[in-house]
Amino acid sequence: MPLEKPYLDIPGTTIFDADAARQGYWLNQFCMSLMKAENRARFKANERQYLDEWPMTEEQKQAVLERDLNRAIAAGGNIYFLAKIGATDGKSFQQMAASMTGMSEDEYRSMMLAGGRSPEGNRVIGENGSAQAHRQPQGSGKAGWER
Repeated sequence: MPLEKPYLDIPGTTIFDADAARQGYWLNQFCMSLMKAENRARFKANERQYLDEWPMTEEQKQAVLERDLNRAIAAGGNIYFLAKIGATDGKSFQQMAASMTGMSEDEYRSMMLAGGRSPEGNRVIGENGSAQAHRQPQGSGKAGWER
């Protein structure tokens, strides 16, 4: 019997729970492998070949290749592990976070300095705020960053 998950009704938010951890285990293990310089070099030399050494799903591999963090998170990736990919590419966490919102880095920085998104209309899926799932770039193909 699955556990009740009332947090699934938080717009624009993916919770990394036990189910996500199981789903993303090998994706996250791949990310942790990038802690070693020799693995980063192998990955950068031939990304697809290195990814094929890991028993990840094709969806997870494509998310990595396209640097689509929203897609990787939906496939069980944990942002703290996925940050290793950005670091391998020489990207800051701010650049990565901006790519997840569909904003430029400057737009994202300005929004965060102004206090982030307003919670008004963004508390549950049924509200009509800007953080509603249908207004987010997750799955829209607008994510990713240039390598």
